[in-house]
Amino acid sequence: MLDIFTITGPIYLCIAAGFASVRLGLFSAADMRVLGRFVIQIALPALLFNALASRPLTEVIHPGYLMAYTVGSLALLLGALAYARGVQGKPLSESAYVAMGMTCSNSGYVGYPVMLLAFGPLAGVILALNLLVENLVKLPLLFALADAGSHQGQRPSVPQVLKQTAARQIRNPMIVAICAGFLVALVGLRLPDVLTRTINLFSAASWPCSSSAAPWWA
Repeated sequence: MLDIFTITGPIYLCIAAGFASVRLGLFSAADMRVLGRFVIQIALPALLFNALASRPLTEVIHPGYLMAYTVGSLALLLGALAYARGVQGKPLSESAYVAMGMTCSNSGYVGYPVMLLAFGPLAGVILALNLLVENLVKLPLLFALADAGSHQGQRPSVPQVLKQTAARQIRNPMIVAICAGFLVALVGLRLPDVLTRTINLFSAASWPCSSSAAPWWA
């Protein structure tokens, strides 16, 4: 029990610090949303890029983990969708959003700090692989189901779904950072020290900022 508290305690203390900062008037809720945008747009992309680009490709690609996470995620997603449709009797579109809320993990804000304390430097690679599955498999599927349910029989074609998904992901800084990190690892490129240190500075800010901003940004 003490070991678990040692791992999770700093995260809850950061959350409490963020909550107290807003309650005491040091920051407003709007300020914390700005902090959340900094995490999503800058700090986490820097962390993901650094975690992948600083390792050989053999240490980045883990097919077994990707398969296990994908299969487990889809099993939970389909179970949540079946519960919303079959037990709660919700329409398809609403069921898709219920399944999204039940199964899409908070990998960036709370998940990464937990992984960092539990797995150390490997946490960045785990986060990158998780985000690939979440952004390229789970969310496109859920958005397609929600869109199909809202069109009253006029279901979008597969090419339309793929086009919409690609349009979303090409603007997602975390996916762009993951792709860039994989590319650097693939070609074995060594970045200049000044650039590496700059990326490390932004990376180091990701988990305390994300934990503090999580209750307000969510």
